[in-house]
Amino acid sequence: MPKLTLLLTIIGALAFNFITGFHDAANAIATSVLTRALSIRNAILMAAGLNLAGGLISVAVATTIGKGIVRSEYVTPHVVLAALVGAIVWNLITWLLGLPSSSTHALVGGVVGAAAASGFRSHAQNGIIVWQFPYSMYVPEGLTKVFVALLISPIAGFIAAWLFMVLLYHVFGRVPPRKLNHPFRRLQVLSAAFMAFSHGTNDAQNAMGLITMALVASGYLASFVVPVWVKLVCAAFMALGTAAGGWRIIRTIGRNIMELQPIHGFAAETSAASVVQACSHLGAPISTTHVISSAIMGVGVSRRLSAVRWKVVGNILGAWILTMPMAALVAMVSYYVIHALIP
Repeated sequence: MPKLTLLLTIIGALAFNFITGFHDAANAIATSVLTRALSIRNAILMAAGLNLAGGLISVAVATTIGKGIVRSEYVTPHVVLAALVGAIVWNLITWLLGLPSSSTHALVGGVVGAAAASGFRSHAQNGIIVWQFPYSMYVPEGLTKVFVALLISPIAGFIAAWLFMVLLYHVFGRVPPRKLNHPFRRLQVLSAAFMAFSHGTNDAQNAMGLITMALVASGYLASFVVPVWVKLVCAAFMALGTAAGGWRIIRTIGRNIMELQPIHGFAAETSAASVVQACSHLGAPISTTHVISSAIMGVGVSRRLSAVRWKVVGNILGAWILTMPMAALVAMVSYYVIHALIP
């Protein structure tokens, strides 16, 4: 891999993590800010610090991203760089529109699109994408594992939040709401911290996987082992991006889906963070945006169906559906452009 291309890939991966930080800042802090459990300044600073900590504790998700989607023998500098361009462009578009789309979906779409373009160009005889056939629901691998996790995790967030909220209603149903606000605002600080840490353990690893993939392809690493400096730099850029904030998406996630009270925010954040932690432990890259959004919907439905603003939910679902194919399309075009500019 030419040094220039490797350098551009590392810069692109760090830019992706920075953009993911401010694009997904709402995942951890939207409900806490809008229930006034935390000021936006304190919430963003807390989220930045815990995103950094979460990004340093594991490499399971990075391994899935780096060698679990595209076969290593077909990884080229152009594939990695084009995948990043596809993900970054789509992230910026959805951020400008205030839509809580998934950075992970965008990156997976980018990798698949860039790899497909490479396969078309080289007339590859063998499959470039890592699938799993026959499929095993118990130990899914490859892109199958990614799709299963991306599909199941929002459903799990919805169900977990609904069940948790029903439990809280049974325990505190007779307590006047005004008496619950103060203690649950305090508890929500803890749930927001848990969500921020969980976000770091999953999303911060996406760029780690791509940089390590590029280092292996360039010959700087003999095998796929994430270096310590890659962990530190990627986690730091995620934290810096989070500190830049993301107020547009905070409003969409927290205020526009439903009116939140501290008890609702606590239930949504705790449920979503638990799902994210479970997936991170399994090395499954998921959308923390999808999980927290679904958890808020689950909390709303536990009250009544009309508590959720379904038109806003429809807009969010539209962004979810479009993210992977649009990022893949941008990555495919980017691959041919990059290949022409950097042979």
